[in-house]
Amino acid sequence: MGKPCYLAGDGGVLSQLADQVETVQLSMGCELLGHADALLDDHKASAGELRFLATRLSEALRDALRVAESRGGRLDATYEATAGHDGNTGEQPTEPS
Repeated sequence: MGKPCYLAGDGGVLSQLADQVETVQLSMGCELLGHADALLDDHKASAGELRFLATRLSEALRDALRVAESRGGRLDATYEATAGHDGNTGEQPTEPS
């Protein structure tokens, strides 16, 4: 299992490459869902096929969670950079409606 990777900086070559890799990972996950739907609809699918599917779905979910964590970290860094060094905008928090 891979570990999260955080990039310092914004919009550089490495950030662009990370974005491209994440896009591929997420699109592969979407494609896998299509195969999963078809296999799960097939009542003749073997235990081995279903186990293989579960393994691939687990990998895709792990990738998606890694992408979400990485992009969330980048969003936090962008927010802190635009709000000020400590992330404080001076605005009071509002209650959700």
